Amino acid sequence: MAYVSLEKLAKKDMSLFKLILTASARANELAQGAQPLIQTASKKVSTIALEEILAGKVYYKEVKRPGSKKS
Repeated sequence: MAYVSLEKLAKKDMSLFKLILTASARANELAQGAQPLIQTASKKVSTIALEEILAGKVYYKEVKRPGSKKS
């Protein structure tokens, strides 16, 4: 079983909320047939997604929505 260190993931300048959003979105992509961006022995899409984030291949990008009042 693969283990992704939460301590290493916590150093990735993103909140836990953003980490979960990013990992779940990527895991869904992998589950739908997307190819992994890294070489891994893991078969679980959630673990692969976390490993990709740790490797810097996948990251959170905030997208501004039209009409949002956030400055």
